Amino acid sequence: MKTTDPRWPRSTQWLSLTDMNTTSITFDLDSTDYTARLAFEVLLNDTVVFATEHVTQPTAVEINIADDEGEHELKFVLKNKTQDHTVIDENGNIISDAVLSIANVAMDEIKLGHMFFEQTVYHHDTNGSQLFVKDKFFGVMGCNGYVSLKFSTPLFLWLLENM
Repeated sequence: MKTTDPRWPRSTQWLSLTDMNTTSITFDLDSTDYTARLAFEVLLNDTVVFATEHVTQPTAVEINIADDEGEHELKFVLKNKTQDHTVIDENGNIISDAVLSIANVAMDEIKLGHMFFEQTVYHHDTNGSQLFVKDKFFGVMGCNGYVSLKFSTPLFLWLLENM
């Protein structure tokens, strides 16, 4: 998947790969507040494959992984969110909030669309105000925690089973 919009610079991190088939995972990462120092990581099987300490602009991310047979877990992690990043009025209504969005998720250039949201779980603690909970994920991360996607490779078999 290629993005021609110059607002989406391509950021690529590679796992150590030598002479093997790979699967590309791509998505667009954005923030509602570039002044908020929200950090973001992507982990594959608990190994960091992409990281930024501050989401400062819309970013198209591409990760390439080995297409060996196996079960995998991809985690999208939001870090460093504080109470100061959310403005609430006297009635408890949110006026503004710094959140990260994940959109246009694709694997081997196949856009997952709604399937991505059906397959993911958002694990968070409402920034320390509650115990860890599991929620549906709808594309926006507003609390420290992670979104989990479990899948298997070879990818084409997993896609056929889940589409």
